[in-house]
Amino acid sequence: MQVIDHHGSRVPVLGLGTWRLRGRECVSAVERALALGYRHLDTAQGYDNEAEVGEALRRSGVPRDDVFLTTKVRPRNYRRAAVRSSTEASLRALGVEHVDLLLVHWPSREVPLEETLGAMRDLQDRSLVSHVGVSNFPPSLVRSAHELSEVFTNQVEYHPFLSQEALLREADRLDHLLTAYCPVARGKVDDEPLLKEIAVSHGKSPGQVALRWLIQQPRVVAIPKAASEANQRSNIEVFDFTLSADEMAAIHALDREERLVDEMDLDWER
Repeated sequence: MQVIDHHGSRVPVLGLGTWRLRGRECVSAVERALALGYRHLDTAQGYDNEAEVGEALRRSGVPRDDVFLTTKVRPRNYRRAAVRSSTEASLRALGVEHVDLLLVHWPSREVPLEETLGAMRDLQDRSLVSHVGVSNFPPSLVRSAHELSEVFTNQVEYHPFLSQEALLREADRLDHLLTAYCPVARGKVDDEPLLKEIAVSHGKSPGQVALRWLIQQPRVVAIPKAASEANQRSNIEVFDFTLSADEMAAIHALDREERLVDEMDLDWER
């Protein structure tokens, strides 16, 4: 597995997203992914599956320190005391002593960012959290976050149909990663003629081409959600080919500002 060395941690460039994986399906999916070689897991308080992710990690037999583990604070827990108590609850659910990365899941209009990040820094001081970061933050708020804390990553929707050039520039300038969720646009990449053409030339699928395009960019990490062994195996088989500069540019040109995730649609986040 290819990794990025960043701020003292080794981050696998391809991880497993677990949004909408629940119950035994989640346990099986995470355990299967770890058996296939995944060493980066992404969950959240709002996903309601931290206990299942933790169970799968224990069942897998993979040492805790070999896995980069991320969770996120849900918006209703952004006040200082709630950040602390909810993160401690997350650790209990996951069955771990610390998480590698704790994220602010969405920007808030009600709670000052300084309060939330300050509480997260306190958790770092207690060694309950290795790194802190943000998710779904636009460039201006990323800059604000950097004034308050060392930001490890900004996790955002990113795929061939949604350019994140402004956020990529900020990631480079401010020295943080960009973590891509929905990296295959919920399967829409499979129907894109250009991606099909490039895929044929490499003996790969359009989804694999989209993932390769992402992780071939500096500072970019991808966390596709995949429940089945076939999809997990396909997603991880992207390290044996390289896209040319022309192919990379052609995929960048597919941008149509198509956003698939809207905060207002995510009632489970609150």
